[in-house]
Amino acid sequence: MQNIEAYQKSFINYLEDFAVSKEPENLYAPINYILKLGGKRLRPVLTLMTAEVFGVQAKKALDAALSVEVFHNFSLVHDDIMDDAPLRRGQQTVHEKWNINTGILSGDAMLILAYQLFENYEPKIFQSLAKLFSKTALEVCEGQQYDIDFETRNDVTIPEYLKMIEYKTAVLVGAAMKMGAIVAEASEQDQDGIYDFGRYLGIAFQLQDDYLDAFGNPETFGKQVGGDILENKKTYLYLKTLELGTEKEQSSLLNIINNDSISESEKIASVKSLYNSSGASEVTQRAVKDYTNKAFEVLKGLNISEEKKQLLQLFGEQLMNRKV
Repeated sequence: MQNIEAYQKSFINYLEDFAVSKEPENLYAPINYILKLGGKRLRPVLTLMTAEVFGVQAKKALDAALSVEVFHNFSLVHDDIMDDAPLRRGQQTVHEKWNINTGILSGDAMLILAYQLFENYEPKIFQSLAKLFSKTALEVCEGQQYDIDFETRNDVTIPEYLKMIEYKTAVLVGAAMKMGAIVAEASEQDQDGIYDFGRYLGIAFQLQDDYLDAFGNPETFGKQVGGDILENKKTYLYLKTLELGTEKEQSSLLNIINNDSISESEKIASVKSLYNSSGASEVTQRAVKDYTNKAFEVLKGLNISEEKKQLLQLFGEQLMNRKV
């Protein structure tokens, strides 16, 4: 197995060859733009890594890895339109740089391109990849709809929130890893195991993201700290404060969230103080560890060497302890 930087390098080289100028330019230029905007490339790296965990060279999984990345970026293009977001990774979003119609159409084309990449595999592997992809893509859409529904609901429960982040974020992490196992023709048991490993890590990753959004270092986080608070998002921290806090803390949180007259900095500081005093911040950090440990439990049942299990566990620990 290689290190993460080596997987990233080989993937980015493959992506560069894929993202070439084609006609009509106004369809393909936005696609190439979003694909080259950067990002952590976490999902495709997981696909390549998993292929090697199960005994084949990473290059055999490059098309599956690229499919995952194209799909992920397709979802971002359409999410940005729904959110009317001006920036993505510090640059203009596709619909801002071009227009909404272009964003919709280029996004549609990306979804088709993601499927098309599976055609480079033999029929049995193609069928397994396409079946997993269809299931995952639909779940991601369901997760996005739950997220939209939650914006206008005041009765969101913790189980509902966990289901939303599982569908919106975690299933794609699980699928990225399972695709590597499918390409390597691992057993169905190992394919399902590595999927669960990725899914649990994906939930931990999103909960950590919730935490870092409030308590991360502005210099390393890469996004505005407190952005979720300013957008009144019902994150795990928010919901846990309403569950664990005293009546006074609960009413204070609701009053602050609904108060448009206080400054942004005051709103962020006040809400963070409630997250701490209610115990929600501590419980959120514990939940990150719990889901990471669930992922590690899955590793024990995989039919791979102890050395490879340790490498996967190290990767999970790095994710759990990230600051960005």
